[in-house]
Amino acid sequence: MQLTRRNVLGLSVGAAAFTLAGVRVGPANAAADATQKAIMDFTGGTAPAEGKVTLTAPEIAENGNTVPVSVSVDSAMAGDDLVDSIIVFADGNPNPAVATFHFTEMSGAALATTRIRLAKTQDVIAVAKMKDGSVFMDTKQVKVTIGGCGG
Repeated sequence: MQLTRRNVLGLSVGAAAFTLAGVRVGPANAAADATQKAIMDFTGGTAPAEGKVTLTAPEIAENGNTVPVSVSVDSAMAGDDLVDSIIVFADGNPNPAVATFHFTEMSGAALATTRIRLAKTQDVIAVAKMKDGSVFMDTKQVKVTIGGCGG
């Protein structure tokens, strides 16, 4: 086989593309410190306290594509004991913030249910921000058998 300039150039470009295809630019999953930064951004720098928030999630999720999650906050939903918003994080997902819920006095109760996608076994974190500025959180670990984010 005789190599021409055109063949060498084509082989070089193909080898470079093949090499770059295997290079990973950054981590696919959010690091724990990225999740903590997102929590601090949501709370305005206030460290969340334990209590008031109840996060319900399965201990084992057969399929990470649809994991049922419920969040409730023990609140009178009036005055300073009003839940302003709740955010749910999954610290092993490419984007840790997976759901945000906003409430008013007309909501009646601070309760939200949804289904989320989890990439792998990880902690699911619910953080509630109250009208008076206080923040509360609850954490559950969910073991995922089959990942829902392409894994």
